[in-house]
Amino acid sequence: MTTLQTVFAKAKADNRAALVGYLPAGFPSKGGDVAAAAALVEAGCDVIEIGLPYSDPLMDGPTIQDAVHRSLVNGTRIADVLRTVEGVAATGAATLVMTYWNPIDKYGAERFARDLADAGGVGTITPDLTPEESEPWRAASASAGIDTVFLVAPSSTEQRIKAVVDCCTGFVYAASLMGVTGARESVNVAAEGLVERTRAHTDLPVCVGLGVGTGAQAAEVAAYADGVIVGSAFIRRILDASDEAEGRASIATLARDMASGVRR
Repeated sequence: MTTLQTVFAKAKADNRAALVGYLPAGFPSKGGDVAAAAALVEAGCDVIEIGLPYSDPLMDGPTIQDAVHRSLVNGTRIADVLRTVEGVAATGAATLVMTYWNPIDKYGAERFARDLADAGGVGTITPDLTPEESEPWRAASASAGIDTVFLVAPSSTEQRIKAVVDCCTGFVYAASLMGVTGARESVNVAAEGLVERTRAHTDLPVCVGLGVGTGAQAAEVAAYADGVIVGSAFIRRILDASDEAEGRASIATLARDMASGVRR
């Protein structure tokens, strides 16, 4: 199993940032999700985030909301998410689950951590779980041997950044802006400052997400961050494709551009 520590160590040795791709489980279809993620890995993504579809996605913009809705209509459940993780992990990419806290809480924290590890998952990103409420989940994750990733934002105070990074083990997710996910014309200029502020409190890799949609933007972010996270731009291409094969080809083209960008 490829760990996050292995991925970031290799990227650092190569003098580049890691490329992280996000896709929801069950999108564009059950089975089609693994094929799409595999296309991203083959095109140069180092890490894959598998989204656990949830009916109240507070952080997600309209593009990801559309994909998640389709996944839920497809009948995607946690068992399907775990099967997706297993399939993606088999590609050799470090595979995480990005999920809101309620599904884990309902499933059972210890059970979810154990089942995710058994599927080959290396950790979770939990955007709505606060440091103050995270201890049970961090304990369950540590027991199962998986990493925990939490978010900092441009509005985070120094005290808040310290509290967040103290809960992280895999990397720190630096949200480039205050708002929801979605590719944008430019990446918020606050992102670089947030990475610098975060690094003052931790030696963990710091990855930037929200707003990255082109290879040029990936190169811009890779100049100061340890990882570049891309989600909506990939999903948009799948949504706009006439069929799943065209969607896979389209996201592979974009991923290759992004992979070139993080190596500039």
